[in-house]
Amino acid sequence: MQEQQEKGVPRFVMEAGMALLTGAFGVATVYGSQEAGTGWTEMGPDAGYFPFYIGLLIVFGSLVNLVFSFVKHRPAGEIFATGPQFKAVAGFLVPLIVFAGISTVLGLYVGTALYIAGVMILQGRYKWWVGLPAGIALSVFFFVIFEIGFKVPLLKGPVEAWFGIY
Repeated sequence: MQEQQEKGVPRFVMEAGMALLTGAFGVATVYGSQEAGTGWTEMGPDAGYFPFYIGLLIVFGSLVNLVFSFVKHRPAGEIFATGPQFKAVAGFLVPLIVFAGISTVLGLYVGTALYIAGVMILQGRYKWWVGLPAGIALSVFFFVIFEIGFKVPLLKGPVEAWFGIY
């Protein structure tokens, strides 16, 4: 009997991709810290001194991970995730990305209400008359806790301006 080989994204592709991504963050940190100065002055280190060296460590670690991904994981042929596994992750990740986009335009409170209501209705299979009030109630709760209780203003949008909450 032949064993069916599982299809999906190979582990070495994910390992190499993450190594390149973290390496890019490290390079950005090194580059950005040079604007603040990476030297040592008579008063101590410049503002970019420590970020510069942390960025170099990130780049070094990323290069090591990149080499290991090709040496260790590529020949093994391991599968990182199958199609159904990616679908489950996308079901969690896509709403979060939409939430971030909506929150930058409409504000954090409206984004939170829509996110909670949407996830409850679409993924949790709750009725709209349960999900929508739950989202609104959570946003009101966050508003009371952060804005009134802690006096920490969070990102607001046009809806809050329309209500005069700014």
